[in-house]
Amino acid sequence: MAPLPGAELVQTPLQLYRYLLRCCRQLPTVGIQEHYKHAIRQSFRVHSDEDNPERIQQIIKRAIEDADWILNKYKKQN
Repeated sequence: MAPLPGAELVQTPLQLYRYLLRCCRQLPTVGIQEHYKHAIRQSFRVHSDEDNPERIQQIIKRAIEDADWILNKYKKQN
């Protein structure tokens, strides 16, 4: 199960970045949202020089899975 509709359409790093920031809006508090937004920005910067298409797709797939896990974690707490 994807955290938001459209996860299957994410193909580029920029689409992933936007998608993950939209996922942050579903988190319960502003503090948690800001924490994950910061983590997303940092990860985007760290991987900005990645040019291997296979590796980029691996990163995208893993980031979507992680977002799903995080959203499910906070849904269970509430």
